[in-house]
Amino acid sequence: MTPIISKQALADLGAPDLVYVREVRAREVLGTGNVTQVRGLEIDADQILYAVHAADGERLAVLIDRDSAFAAAMAHALAPVSVH
Repeated sequence: MTPIISKQALADLGAPDLVYVREVRAREVLGTGNVTQVRGLEIDADQILYAVHAADGERLAVLIDRDSAFAAAMAHALAPVSVH
């Protein structure tokens, strides 16, 4: 059984500053439709993007590459870790 930790319990542990970065397919983020262009970027539905998530799993951002995801997290005073 997986324990459930509340957002407040994570905050008490200092986890609000911890975020994780993981690979996601564009279709997971942008829907199941045929993804071809988003704000001037051409994105294939199977393209790998990088999602930044809070410790509780909430998705905070999606970026085009891993380095940008880590840089964005650090620019917002967050501590990114990578997950697979």
